[in-house]
Amino acid sequence: MNSDNFESLIKRLQFRAATLPDSVGYTFLVDGTTEGETLTYGQLDRRSREIAVMLLRVMNPGDRALLMYPPGLDFLSAFFGCLYAGVIAVPAYPPHSARPERSLPRLRSIASEAGVKAVLCTEKVVGKLASLFENVPELSKWPLLATDHYGLETIDKWQPPICNPDAIAFLQYTSGSTAAPKGVAVSHGNIIHNLGSIQDGSRHDIDTVLISWLPTYHDMGLFAGVLFPLYKGCPSYLMAPVSFLQKPVRWLQAISTFRGTNSGGPDFAYDLCVHRTTPQQRLGLDLSSWQIAFNGAEPIRQSTLDGFSTAFRDCGFRRSSLFPVYGLAESTVFVSGKLLVDTPGAATPCTREQETVPSLVTARRNGSLAQPVSCGSPMSGMKVIIADQHQLTEMPDGQIGEIWISGPSVAKGYWNRSEESQATFCAYLADTRQGPFLRTGDLGFIVEGELFVTGRIKDLIIIRGRKHYPQDIEQTVETSHIEVRPKCSAAVAVPTLEGERLAIVAEVNRRPPVGGRKPSVAAFHQWREELDEVIATIRQAVAEQHEIQTSIISILARGSIPKTSSGKIQRHACCSAMLDGTLESLACWSLQSTHTNSFSSNNQTVTFA
Repeated sequence: MNSDNFESLIKRLQFRAATLPDSVGYTFLVDGTTEGETLTYGQLDRRSREIAVMLLRVMNPGDRALLMYPPGLDFLSAFFGCLYAGVIAVPAYPPHSARPERSLPRLRSIASEAGVKAVLCTEKVVGKLASLFENVPELSKWPLLATDHYGLETIDKWQPPICNPDAIAFLQYTSGSTAAPKGVAVSHGNIIHNLGSIQDGSRHDIDTVLISWLPTYHDMGLFAGVLFPLYKGCPSYLMAPVSFLQKPVRWLQAISTFRGTNSGGPDFAYDLCVHRTTPQQRLGLDLSSWQIAFNGAEPIRQSTLDGFSTAFRDCGFRRSSLFPVYGLAESTVFVSGKLLVDTPGAATPCTREQETVPSLVTARRNGSLAQPVSCGSPMSGMKVIIADQHQLTEMPDGQIGEIWISGPSVAKGYWNRSEESQATFCAYLADTRQGPFLRTGDLGFIVEGELFVTGRIKDLIIIRGRKHYPQDIEQTVETSHIEVRPKCSAAVAVPTLEGERLAIVAEVNRRPPVGGRKPSVAAFHQWREELDEVIATIRQAVAEQHEIQTSIISILARGSIPKTSSGKIQRHACCSAMLDGTLESLACWSLQSTHTNSFSSNNQTVTFA
């Protein structure tokens, strides 16, 4: 059996189980450091068959199952068990242990739209979920199935499902950072092509070792930590996301200890490692084995790449290992990546011959375009063009427009959303009728065959005819004052009587002087003065660097800014909460009292909550 030509993950796993039954494919790192449970390919194949037999007792092929698992390896068996049964897996964000009710609106929406027929989980959380779902009709009427009881089913009863490349393998629900979550229908053919493209477009050899802290219910974590290791046949070490977030050094220690060659995450992860590791912790790290440090899923900052490579250079990390990538769920996961070279892909917005391109020159002059980072050339079989979003025509190199994609990795559409699928996945160029293309909603440009992503169309801020990218303003905000928390701010346009104006929401590190011993009046006064200073510093920095006046600033406590389950800032949710008065602010400032929102601030005064 040749391992290079499989139309589904089912046959890929069967091949691994037949040829390497005792080879450990996956290891879970308890607390991100200690080796815990392991799964061989033979064990994964057997457990998947058992789960498939169990599922087919209560479901039919083509039905949808909601997967809700805590960090660990049980998710893997359940996911492949669904594939083995022909059941469509729907990975979902598990309820937070402290405030599980926060997850209910999203889960209710997913369960209703996907039409789930069962919820898969572990025995340990069945009771918790049953209690949580008691008043949720979309979930309470379907069985809660614990899949971590092995040996209870006869795997001889299992029959491989009818599976062709167009068959839907799973639904990947989008993060909902700019709109309601939508279920992307990802086929077996999409998966196999995307995994092959990842293999062709990056440096993976027989010594590849994957390390991942990324959540497996999101596309990047699913592919990087679970599916690609199976496709390649290389070991994968997984840890809980919270292990990394609590102590970022654990990720780097795992790479150092287990000689990881391939690992990565969003831009914020690298920034977190720089700011939350000590010189003493870095002394014990050996990152010389790290060959590919992929960075994607959110805007990539040149400052992050520079800062990380500098901070960990003495640990053996090579700058050339940095691997910026671009991808999205609608195209399975990965679209393009910067091939490894001596530099990390710092971008020049336009070449010498393109210095007259108006959109780029204007953007550079007025400060609304930060130095973009190259996300490289499209993966094998994929085509990327830049289109005028209004005229629907292809734009020349160097000009900013909407990123359009075509190729075998592009999904068929959104589950149960025919109109949105038609509008998003079936775009054609107006002049040449070339297509169909996927309209990504992302803005970018191409120079010398390489893709540079500049922002999201829906997030773009247009004030008095000038365009501003929110992530550029947010970076200015986060570097303006030491008290502003990194990756915890949002720049949005809010409607006023004078038209749209810039509003900024930002978290601060310092907490109010409350609790324990009663704080003094002087302590409150000092705290208010500090927040006043933060607001004034933000205003000045934004005005100087972007030549735009901020009209509203809202300061929040740690952990208050709306985010998606994958940690992305929900700018639109910030804007809505600001306008309807539900944003829980520590301090609010407004330039004028004529805004259409409910801020009660007088002209250039601070009102404390």
